[in-house]
Amino acid sequence: MTREILVLGGGGQVGTELQRQSWGDGVAIHAPTRDALDITDEAAVARAVAERPFAAVINTAAYTAVDKAESDVAAAWRLNALAPAYLAAETAKAGIPLIHVSTDYVFDGSGTGAYATDAPVRPVSVYGASKAAGEMAVRTGNPRHAVVRTAWVVSPHRANFVKTMLRLAGERDKLTVVDDQRGCPTSAGDLAAALVAIALRFAEDPAAPAGTYHCVNAGATTWYDFAGAIMAGAASRGARSVPVEPIPSTAFKTPVTRPANSELSTETLTAAFGLTPRPWQVALDDILDQLIGPRAKQA
Repeated sequence: MTREILVLGGGGQVGTELQRQSWGDGVAIHAPTRDALDITDEAAVARAVAERPFAAVINTAAYTAVDKAESDVAAAWRLNALAPAYLAAETAKAGIPLIHVSTDYVFDGSGTGAYATDAPVRPVSVYGASKAAGEMAVRTGNPRHAVVRTAWVVSPHRANFVKTMLRLAGERDKLTVVDDQRGCPTSAGDLAAALVAIALRFAEDPAAPAGTYHCVNAGATTWYDFAGAIMAGAASRGARSVPVEPIPSTAFKTPVTRPANSELSTETLTAAFGLTPRPWQVALDDILDQLIGPRAKQA
């Protein structure tokens, strides 16, 4: 019997990678476009969930324009809070597990060390608050859920930090990058692989452990050091590389203050699902291989 999985947000980095994953035999992925399914429309969500006997629903859709959300409050809350509430209610009615992707922005970034999954949430932006509300909607709306927080997502697809650094290196003689924000880079492909494992576990096991989990690549760094690693990786592949200079966050004005500390602990992910993320440096190499090509062979 074919198990059918509904993927929402299929056009984003993680949604794209979910459709590239090897799900195994007997699994069919349905990833409707935003035009085909507006998840902020409660009736449309009800029709979509009732359309097929889905084995699991994975929601990667989100309003992610962090700065714009400060002035586009209603749109951010519709997609990040109301839509998950609709999804939780409808999947619960149908007995379908819901896997929902969230963010490090539910924390204020003032903590030290890696945030545990049960650390108190203290969002300081519209984006973070709307995502925290979406998490609560999922937890309270569907007992068979996994809220999966992630951070600093990068891939060969769509706009992200790796692609931006490579593009700017082709346009400028140096890069200036903040050095006082620390977090865990995350490969969209690695996150997608974890979501596949979680979704299949829920599809197969009625007693799969519901809860909140963190999924990021192992290790933490700053945006400045991350940019340096990207430039070093580009140079080793024969691509243009330029110097990177550190600057404080105060020199880079934005409507939203980014969390100073976005490091997330993945201990509960490993304990519950046996998943141990690989180092971010290894994941970055894979992304650069896809964007540029393999490292140049040493003479």
